[in-house]
Amino acid sequence: MKQVTTDFRALGNEVLSIEQQAIAGLHQYIDESFNRACQAMFDCQGRVIVIGMGKSGHIGGKIAATLASTGTPAFFVHPGEASHGDLGMVTDNDVVIAISNSGETVELLNIIPVIKRLGNTMIAMTGNPQSTLARLAEVHVCIKVDQEACPLGLAPTASTTATLVMGDALAVALLKARGFTADDFALSHPGGSLGKRLLLRLHDIMHTGERVPVTPIDALISEALLEMSRKGLGMTAIVNDDRQLAGIFTDGDLRRILDQRIDVHSTSINTVMTQSCITANADMLAAEALKLMQDRKINGLIVVDEAGHPCGAMNMHDLLQAGVV
Repeated sequence: MKQVTTDFRALGNEVLSIEQQAIAGLHQYIDESFNRACQAMFDCQGRVIVIGMGKSGHIGGKIAATLASTGTPAFFVHPGEASHGDLGMVTDNDVVIAISNSGETVELLNIIPVIKRLGNTMIAMTGNPQSTLARLAEVHVCIKVDQEACPLGLAPTASTTATLVMGDALAVALLKARGFTADDFALSHPGGSLGKRLLLRLHDIMHTGERVPVTPIDALISEALLEMSRKGLGMTAIVNDDRQLAGIFTDGDLRRILDQRIDVHSTSINTVMTQSCITANADMLAAEALKLMQDRKINGLIVVDEAGHPCGAMNMHDLLQAGVV
């Protein structure tokens, strides 16, 4: 194998430096045009249509996805396909974001007359404020960079990074203006772990009915142990004569009484149970329950209703199975 003498680390750091400078240079373009672009998308009664060719198209697809997942309905349209029917997806209520570093991309310029005829507000993102695309747009957001990280100045590198960052700036500015919340975000991500963490509530995962371990307050410890074994949650709720929660008995409590050599066949559970136990309600977010359990260093929770009756139970294993952990 040929020995490589090139210092790849130095070359990599050089790229990072150039792209960091490109991002830093964007501050000057967060100006009135940026404000007008945000306002146009905020006021949009339709969708935001993002169009770009080549590398700009790849970046445009990500910008559209970010907008869509943060409260601004958006999708990407390839300019080549747009010329062959996909412009039919664009309505006169939509706002169009056209991305081209040069501002002279032929495939984009070819469909501008149709966009103009529909009456769409067009936001151009280019690196050339004097370009044809910039001049035809109602709003121009500049993404100009001093140099590409590519030493040949040919492969879009720093310019695509700048475009992506400016797209994030637009999306997050709109997110905050709309008052978009974590719950709103989760609604568009229900299949992922984030959606589970943000949307899942205890009533979705807790054990209910006959699966809830419950032991009368006057029962023996041995009876409580049998209930714990049957239900397999490592604990049992202790209830009074009105079926209200009076305490809890866990595996940890069992270990402690065994150290004390207490006779489980003759001792009442009410003498060894934990009275001031931590409970939850069925509407509590599973993520909140996880934090509560971690903070209090416990492995399970009894869920009670408004009257204080145990209505559910869950442990860390249930959170693990649900994908919350």
